[in-house]
Amino acid sequence: MLRRTDLRSTGLPRPAELRAALPRAEVDVDAVLHQVRPIVDAVRDRGVDAVLEFSERFDRVRPAAVRVPRQTLTAALAALDPAVREALETSIERARKVHADQRRTDVTTQVVPGGTVTERFVPVRRVGLYAPGGLAVYPSSVVMNVVPAQAAGVESLVVVSPPQAEHGGLPHPTILAAAALLGVDEVWAAGGAQAVALLAYGGTDTVDHGSGTELEPVDIVTGPGNIYLTAAKRLLRGLIGIDSEAGPTEIAVLADHTADPAHVAADLISQAEHDPNAASVLVTTSPELADAVDAELERQILQTKHVERIRTALRGRQSGTILVANLDDGVVVVDAYAAEHLEIQTEDARAVALRVRNAGAIFVGPWAPVSLGDYCAGSNHVLPTGGCARHSGGLSVQTFLRGVHLVEYTEDALRDVAGQVVTLAAAEDLPAHGAAVTARFAQ
Repeated sequence: MLRRTDLRSTGLPRPAELRAALPRAEVDVDAVLHQVRPIVDAVRDRGVDAVLEFSERFDRVRPAAVRVPRQTLTAALAALDPAVREALETSIERARKVHADQRRTDVTTQVVPGGTVTERFVPVRRVGLYAPGGLAVYPSSVVMNVVPAQAAGVESLVVVSPPQAEHGGLPHPTILAAAALLGVDEVWAAGGAQAVALLAYGGTDTVDHGSGTELEPVDIVTGPGNIYLTAAKRLLRGLIGIDSEAGPTEIAVLADHTADPAHVAADLISQAEHDPNAASVLVTTSPELADAVDAELERQILQTKHVERIRTALRGRQSGTILVANLDDGVVVVDAYAAEHLEIQTEDARAVALRVRNAGAIFVGPWAPVSLGDYCAGSNHVLPTGGCARHSGGLSVQTFLRGVHLVEYTEDALRDVAGQVVTLAAAEDLPAHGAAVTARFAQ
């Protein structure tokens, strides 16, 4: 079922060639920038009025108001299925436990007597968090974005999520309930590129008897979305900070002969379920396992809800099986691929996992499937895609913190190093830099 690439006899190509040979979803953000720029400009110029027009065009509904009333959030939580509420509470509890340990403490270094540098970790003041509402509803994304921001000490949070025609122009009620459960009382019904622009520029919802409800611009926008949302992030980066330019979701499984093909197939299907462009990649030393996984895929797909979506994803060029000669080669391949989600299903899986350098998150052994991390492992599921795990990590408390250096020198400490400062300033042909030091000792 999966397209197969055999790297056993030829040996691994050089790094650049290996990356090019591996399956990968093609995401051309540049190709849609010309479509997104007018949306961003319209929201900049006309605010909420433009957002309402784009909601009507893209979401097939014009909300009565863009700001969701607080009582609507409260009502959504009260109406939430108790089992779903319990599951969300478990997800929140475990995520809070993990993210609390990520909070860094300020550090003061004495460079010389009388000279210190203190690194303070200061949270951004206001954050916009995007909860998708396309092929599926993602209350888990609300949890994964809100929890680290709260742990970082962000004082002002706003959640945006697309209005839903079937819910009267409001975001999905489970999204609203998750926000309420997390203590977020500012939610706006806006999706896609127009939502990112609204977060960046701000706007006023003139409903509510003409009194107006203001959305104050944010400092950073986080959360996954489609290619149009990603293009808006690219256009607005600089005015706002962003977490990443996320592409379609992806899973890689590094497996040997000890892996259970039913488990491997189920995990590949679980990611293919997200999106027809989702990537599911098996890297294995065992042709027999690859054959068994293909058979399991055919069997299990028929038992799923989203059959065509999954088939499209698994048969796409972004998915496939890579046969390797040994686990050493397998580690090289998964490092080159740098998966958003990487599972290790081998003998001594933890030892193999510790050899991997590039992955958004690594799921070790048969009892840690990616779907555990999606919901209740305590880890964050907002992770780098498209090979970006080679240089970037997932969403964390650090996303919302800035390291600010506090430099304190006494007169004697500055005097001791004044000569070196003047010398380096002269070497860079910036004499005024040196003069800014010597002027202090001119008397």
